[in-house]
Amino acid sequence: MDKLFNMLETPSLLLGRGLLGIYFILPGVQKISQYEMMTQYMDKHEVPFIQVLLPLTILLQILLGVFLIVGFKAKYAAFFLAGLTLVISIFMHNFWNLPEGGNVQHETQNFFKNMGVMAGLLVLSARGSAQFSLDVWLQNRKAAA
Repeated sequence: MDKLFNMLETPSLLLGRGLLGIYFILPGVQKISQYEMMTQYMDKHEVPFIQVLLPLTILLQILLGVFLIVGFKAKYAAFFLAGLTLVISIFMHNFWNLPEGGNVQHETQNFFKNMGVMAGLLVLSARGSAQFSLDVWLQNRKAAA
């Protein structure tokens, strides 16, 4: 059984990086196309400095999502995305602070889903991107030089 899991390690890390990367890229792009709506949504959740934080969030989600997919500085990208996920969850899915009539069940589910994503990102930040990554390619190229 260990042999099977050893064989699945690299494909699992590759697939996991890809899915996590897409998980951030798609909302980042969506925030661009729905910028005004997102600004209003963040304002409703009393997020400070929206004019700075929204463009920064878009940039980080897209750029670091791509970094995860290609495996470039994946440990750092995963760690920073874990922090971003925590901050977004605290502000945007604050089920503990919803007004009466707010969708507590939906926000609770989103908050804990994000904690699961954050857990995956932290594991990736500890483990690294594995074989099929730009990091390994660059490292091998440097060693060969």
